[in-house]
Amino acid sequence: MRRVSRIKAIMLVVLYVCTLQVQATEKDSIQQKKNLRFSILGGPGYTPDYGLVIGGSCLFTFSTNVADTTMKRSVLPVAFAYMTNGGGSMIVRPQLFFNEDRFRIFGQFSMNSTLDNYYGVGYETNSSTDRGEKTTQYRSVGFKMNPIFLFRYSDTNLFLGASIDAGKRSMEEPSEGVINDPHFIAQGGTTEGLSFTNVGIGANISYDTRDIPANAYSGMFVEVSATYYPKAIGSTMEYGVYKLDYRQFRELKMLGERRVLAWMLNGRFTSGDVPITEMSLVGSPFDLRGYYLGHYRDRNALMSVVEYRHMFNAGDETRFRRLLSKCGFVTWGGVGSVSDKFMDSKHLLPNYGAGLRIEVQPRMNFRLDVGRDPTNKQNLIYFNMTEAF
Repeated sequence: MRRVSRIKAIMLVVLYVCTLQVQATEKDSIQQKKNLRFSILGGPGYTPDYGLVIGGSCLFTFSTNVADTTMKRSVLPVAFAYMTNGGGSMIVRPQLFFNEDRFRIFGQFSMNSTLDNYYGVGYETNSSTDRGEKTTQYRSVGFKMNPIFLFRYSDTNLFLGASIDAGKRSMEEPSEGVINDPHFIAQGGTTEGLSFTNVGIGANISYDTRDIPANAYSGMFVEVSATYYPKAIGSTMEYGVYKLDYRQFRELKMLGERRVLAWMLNGRFTSGDVPITEMSLVGSPFDLRGYYLGHYRDRNALMSVVEYRHMFNAGDETRFRRLLSKCGFVTWGGVGSVSDKFMDSKHLLPNYGAGLRIEVQPRMNFRLDVGRDPTNKQNLIYFNMTEAF
């Protein structure tokens, strides 16, 4: 019955999106003349981490200088949800471009109060701990503000910048399994829960030749960042986080227009006294889709994904052809690992899946992905705006 309910929820969402696109197709010429464009999808849905939800996704795009026709359009995706099991969440991931793309603001802003799961720390513990109300469940409450300010260096594709990461994470209503976890106890956890304040300052260096960052057909993106969370400015614990993010895109012209091969390599490494809520994870809507977020956690994580993206080119002679040209699909394969050591790939986490794409704005897609976790033999479903990476 649960699987049937999920399938019904997916069908409702897909049908709703397609209906909206039939209407939107007739208005494309008008929308092209407007600076602010927005797409809104809402209603019942399903997420692998929170079950049935009532919520929506909004996508706002605009130019910060309408007189500059070469300016990249700023992207502001917003996702919000109310969970039927109690609580809710909201997340914003802006990509804002200013002053002839000489200044950018990226980052993430989020807040949540949701039932979540903590499987402990390390591959061995994570793989042997059963998910359940008495073993892994707790209520996650918190917020995060992480703006990244980037400045173009001279007339190159190199960007230098700084970031601020401020937030609070609380593990409330811990289950028996969480209360008895040695890492939870060592960091001060009690039957009432555990709470961390995290305030960090970071440095960022990136190289970016992507044609459109939110949905690139060509180009490369490489970013290296380091963020330090000292007790002196308010952090509960003192630690550092170091990230490597490499992505590359190539349009496969021999297969037709809008056929793209994309690949990425992502690493997150930590030092110091890292809170268990801030350790490195795999399994999100933006990397190894198919693993529950936080199922595998440790001090360091490394993952790689290769994805093929295919949009249909049916022409615009009829209404049906215009609608079909706004649809497409993706398929991907990837692998990841978590470890307390740097660059340790002793235990690999394979991943693959496929997804549906519907263009809600020029070069901006709604996506429905079904990811496979072969390690735990499960399939998870994701709804989001814009591409995974």
